[in-house]
Amino acid sequence: MREELLAIIEKNSRIDLKELAIILGVQEIDVVNEMAALEAEGIICGYHTLINWEKTNIDKVTALIEVRVTPQRGHGFGNVAERIQRYPEVNSVYLISGGYDLMVILEGRSLREVSAFVSDKLSTLEQVLSTATHFILRKYKDHGTVLSQKKEDEREMITP
Repeated sequence: MREELLAIIEKNSRIDLKELAIILGVQEIDVVNEMAALEAEGIICGYHTLINWEKTNIDKVTALIEVRVTPQRGHGFGNVAERIQRYPEVNSVYLISGGYDLMVILEGRSLREVSAFVSDKLSTLEQVLSTATHFILRKYKDHGTVLSQKKEDEREMITP
Protein backbone atom coordinates (compact mmCIF):
# COMPACT_ATOMS: atom_id res chain seq x y z
CA MET A 1 0.00 0.00 0.00
CA ARG A 2 2.81 2.42 0.87
CA GLU A 3 4.36 2.62 -2.59
CA GLU A 4 1.00 3.01 -4.33
CA LEU A 5 -0.12 5.65 -1.81
CA LEU A 6 3.06 7.66 -2.37
CA ALA A 7 2.69 7.47 -6.15
CA ILE A 8 -0.90 8.75 -5.96
CA ILE A 9 -0.27 11.66 -3.58
CA GLU A 10 2.87 12.68 -5.45
CA LYS A 11 0.64 13.46 -8.44
CA ASN A 12 -2.26 14.89 -6.40
CA SER A 13 -1.61 15.79 -2.77
CA ARG A 14 -5.13 17.23 -2.45
CA ILE A 15 -6.86 13.91 -3.09
CA ASP A 16 -9.63 13.22 -0.60
CA LEU A 17 -8.65 10.59 1.97
CA LYS A 18 -11.91 8.69 1.43
CA GLU A 19 -11.22 8.54 -2.31
CA LEU A 20 -7.65 7.45 -1.63
CA ALA A 21 -8.89 4.65 0.64
CA ILE A 22 -11.28 3.44 -2.08
CA ILE A 23 -8.52 3.45 -4.71
CA LEU A 24 -6.19 1.52 -2.38
CA GLY A 25 -8.94 -0.84 -1.21
CA VAL A 26 -8.40 -0.10 2.49
CA GLN A 27 -10.19 1.69 5.31
CA GLU A 28 -9.86 5.48 5.58
CA ILE A 29 -8.29 5.13 9.04
CA ASP A 30 -5.54 2.98 7.51
CA VAL A 31 -4.75 5.76 5.04
CA VAL A 32 -4.72 8.36 7.83
CA ASN A 33 -2.37 6.22 9.93
CA GLU A 34 -0.07 5.48 7.01
CA MET A 35 0.12 9.17 6.04
CA ALA A 36 0.97 10.07 9.65
CA ALA A 37 3.68 7.39 9.72
CA LEU A 38 5.14 8.59 6.40
CA GLU A 39 5.29 12.15 7.73
CA ALA A 40 6.85 11.03 11.05
CA GLU A 41 9.50 9.02 9.17
CA GLY A 42 10.38 12.03 7.02
CA ILE A 43 9.33 10.24 3.83
CA ILE A 44 6.62 12.82 3.18
CA CYS A 45 8.49 16.08 3.65
CA GLY A 46 5.83 18.60 2.66
CA TYR A 47 2.92 19.40 0.39
CA HIS A 48 3.35 21.86 -2.46
CA THR A 49 1.24 23.60 -5.05
CA LEU A 50 2.46 23.84 -8.64
CA ILE A 51 1.78 27.34 -10.00
CA ASN A 52 2.16 28.47 -13.60
CA TRP A 53 3.63 31.90 -12.83
CA GLU A 54 3.51 32.89 -16.52
CA LYS A 55 -0.26 33.17 -16.20
CA THR A 56 -0.04 35.68 -13.35
CA ASN A 57 0.99 39.32 -13.22
CA ILE A 58 3.73 38.45 -10.75
CA ASP A 59 7.33 38.83 -11.92
CA LYS A 60 9.30 35.72 -11.10
CA VAL A 61 12.57 34.46 -12.56
CA THR A 62 13.90 30.95 -11.95
CA ALA A 63 17.60 30.16 -12.32
CA LEU A 64 19.57 26.94 -12.32
CA ILE A 65 23.05 27.61 -11.00
CA GLU A 66 25.81 25.07 -11.38
CA VAL A 67 28.38 25.46 -8.63
CA ARG A 68 31.89 24.02 -8.49
CA VAL A 69 33.19 23.83 -4.91
CA THR A 70 36.16 22.61 -2.93
CA PRO A 71 34.97 19.72 -0.75
CA GLN A 72 35.97 19.87 2.90
CA ARG A 73 37.95 17.07 4.48
CA GLY A 74 35.61 14.79 6.41
CA HIS A 75 32.48 16.66 5.27
CA GLY A 76 32.64 16.50 1.48
CA PHE A 77 30.13 18.87 -0.06
CA GLY A 78 27.67 18.77 2.87
CA ASN A 79 28.83 21.87 4.75
CA VAL A 80 28.81 24.20 1.76
CA ALA A 81 25.47 22.76 0.56
CA GLU A 82 23.96 23.40 4.01
CA ARG A 83 25.28 26.94 3.99
CA ILE A 84 23.82 27.62 0.53
CA GLN A 85 20.41 26.12 1.42
CA ARG A 86 20.00 28.61 4.28
CA TYR A 87 19.54 31.51 1.88
CA PRO A 88 15.80 32.25 1.57
CA GLU A 89 16.12 32.79 -2.20
CA VAL A 90 17.28 29.19 -2.66
CA ASN A 91 14.55 26.66 -3.46
CA SER A 92 16.70 23.56 -3.98
CA VAL A 93 20.28 22.33 -3.66
CA TYR A 94 21.41 19.08 -5.26
CA LEU A 95 24.72 17.23 -5.36
CA ILE A 96 25.20 16.39 -9.04
CA SER A 97 27.60 14.50 -11.27
CA GLY A 98 29.53 16.05 -14.14
CA GLY A 99 31.64 19.16 -14.42
CA TYR A 100 30.00 20.89 -11.45
CA ASP A 101 29.30 19.67 -7.92
CA LEU A 102 26.06 21.34 -6.88
CA MET A 103 22.92 22.48 -8.66
CA VAL A 104 21.23 25.42 -6.93
CA ILE A 105 17.73 26.44 -7.98
CA LEU A 106 16.49 29.83 -6.89
CA GLU A 107 13.84 32.38 -7.68
CA GLY A 108 13.91 36.14 -7.81
CA ARG A 109 11.86 39.01 -9.17
CA SER A 110 14.29 39.81 -12.00
CA LEU A 111 17.40 38.65 -13.82
CA ARG A 112 19.30 41.42 -12.06
CA GLU A 113 18.17 40.24 -8.62
CA VAL A 114 19.25 36.66 -9.33
CA SER A 115 22.56 37.83 -10.80
CA ALA A 116 23.20 39.96 -7.71
CA PHE A 117 22.56 36.94 -5.47
CA VAL A 118 25.06 34.87 -7.43
CA SER A 119 27.77 37.53 -7.47
CA ASP A 120 27.27 38.99 -3.98
CA LYS A 121 26.39 35.92 -1.94
CA LEU A 122 27.05 32.63 -3.71
CA SER A 123 30.33 33.42 -5.49
CA THR A 124 31.83 35.00 -2.39
CA LEU A 125 31.65 31.79 -0.34
CA GLU A 126 35.16 30.54 0.36
CA GLN A 127 34.58 27.00 -0.98
CA VAL A 128 32.95 28.16 -4.25
CA LEU A 129 35.38 27.92 -7.17
CA SER A 130 33.03 28.86 -10.02
CA THR A 131 29.39 29.12 -11.06
CA ALA A 132 27.38 28.91 -14.26
CA THR A 133 23.91 30.47 -14.24
CA HIS A 134 21.11 29.34 -16.53
CA PHE A 135 17.79 31.19 -16.54
CA ILE A 136 14.58 29.31 -17.25
CA LEU A 137 12.90 31.19 -20.07
CA ARG A 138 9.78 29.06 -20.30
CA LYS A 139 8.44 25.96 -18.56
CA TYR A 140 6.66 23.43 -20.71
CA LYS A 141 6.37 20.67 -18.12
CA ASP A 142 7.07 20.83 -14.39
CA HIS A 143 6.80 18.04 -11.82
CA GLY A 144 5.10 15.83 -14.41
CA THR A 145 2.47 18.44 -15.26
CA VAL A 146 2.25 19.96 -18.74
CA LEU A 147 2.01 23.73 -18.33
CA SER A 148 1.57 24.96 -21.88
CA GLN A 149 -0.88 23.10 -24.05
CA LYS A 150 -0.92 23.70 -27.78
CA LYS A 151 -4.20 25.26 -28.79
CA GLU A 152 -5.96 23.21 -31.39
CA ASP A 153 -6.95 25.02 -34.55
CA GLU A 154 -10.73 25.32 -34.31
CA ARG A 155 -11.17 26.82 -37.76
CA GLU A 156 -13.23 24.82 -40.19
CA MET A 157 -11.29 23.41 -43.12
CA ILE A 158 -12.62 24.60 -46.47
CA THR A 159 -11.80 22.61 -49.55
CA PRO A 160 -12.60 23.57 -53.13
